[in-house]
Order: sequence, then C-alpha cells, then structure tokens
Amino acid sequence: MMVNTTARWALPLLHAGQAQKELDHNEALALIDLALHACVEAIGVDVPPSAPVDGQCWIVGAEPVGDWAGQALALAGWTAGGWRFVGPRDGMVVACREGGVIARFGNGEWVAGAVHTTGVFVGGTRVLTTQQPAIADATNGTNVDSAARATLSLVLEALRAHGLIAR
Repeated sequence: MMVNTTARWALPLLHAGQAQKELDHNEALALIDLALHACVEAIGVDVPPSAPVDGQCWIVGAEPVGDWAGQALALAGWTAGGWRFVGPRDGMVVACREGGVIARFGNGEWVAGAVHTTGVFVGGTRVLTTQQPAIADATNGTNVDSAARATLSLVLEALRAHGLIAR
C-alpha cells in the first residue's frame, strides 16, 4: 500500500515517476511554514477573517463556518494559494499574539495561558517545585503573640492560595 502523506502532519509525499512533484513539494512547505514554531493571531475563532495577510494564522474554534467549515480546532493559515489547515496533535504548542500567551493542545482541546512544569528555575536555582504538604495553623503555645499569629496565618493562606502548600 502506498502512503501519500506523513504520519504526523499529513504532509504530501513525493513518489517515483510522479508528475508535477513541485506541487506536492510546495504544499508540504506551506504546511511546514504554518506549523513550525506556530504563532497565531487568536484562539477559538469560528469565522474566517475577511482580509487576512499572507502568513497569518488562527486556531479555529469548535463550530467553524465558511471556508473553515469542517476544520474545528485546526491551525488555519492564509497563504497566496488560500487557506491551509494543520490538524492539532497532543502536545502541540503555539504562541498567541492575542494576550501574549502560549497555548497547548491536549485531550481534545486548546488551553491558553496554563503552564505545566515540575519546577521553576531562576539563574539556575530552583525557586518553585511541586506542591508541598499542608502546614497546620498556629495554635496553643505558652506565649501567644496575636500579631505574629495573624501574620503567620496570612502567610500560610497565601501559600495555600497559590498552591505552594496543600490545604
């Protein structure tokens, strides 16, 4: 059985004896240009823009219409030859000009602005790691300093609110 496209991005493959190979080659280059280090104008757009500029891309919404019908969640890029589409793959990441965030595709949806990591490093030093166990509120004690206890409670609540320690 002859395979006509690549497995991941459905790029057209060339075949021995194929006439006008440049058409498939140019189509593959247009799709690579759209998907490689992708940068989109906006995410979740269902209506194609009326005056796109060559090279502009969008992430199509869940209910696309017009030229985008049938391309839900795909990257839509405008080229001199019209619209080109690249279907999303789990783990695909794009930069979005609208809001200046990164969006990642996984489990059938695009999620913008969320960062998933096991740690944050600044200057080579880990400053954030995975969530730590809960810390109990201050209670009892022989010398109760209500101002210090109130401050400690605020610090603990801030750490809990930011997810740095468990509740």
